[in-house]
Amino acid sequence: MRIFLDANILVSVLNKEYPLFPISSRVFSLADRSGISLYTSPICLAIAFYFSEKKSDSDIAKLKIEMLSKKISMTVVDQMVCDHMLSDRQVQDFEDGLKYYSALGSDCEVIVTEDLGGFYYSKIPVLGCEDFLKEYIF
Repeated sequence: MRIFLDANILVSVLNKEYPLFPISSRVFSLADRSGISLYTSPICLAIAFYFSEKKSDSDIAKLKIEMLSKKISMTVVDQMVCDHMLSDRQVQDFEDGLKYYSALGSDCEVIVTEDLGGFYYSKIPVLGCEDFLKEYIF
């Protein structure tokens, strides 16, 4: 299963942000499970770095991102992704549109986010951490 993690999930894991951290870290731990691949976009990684750097210094934030990057694959944000997003009239949020089409381009089967309304146009399931774990894992 290919799972796309939105920036808010990464930020929660990197910064140990409660109350989401216990459940988001469980989702992230699936990276070690056979048959499951976690993905995110470079945009999400940049957002996660930004918020991690605000909480700790730049060197620590880079170290956290480096450790996270070893467990998660990157989707591609290129001209084709941008073209798909721009041609989809349902997409109102540029950033979410790029993340969505990069997830589709990597054949992700589900998007895990706490911003469920941001992907209202999605043709693949969009679930919060808790609902994702209930529906697909437990």
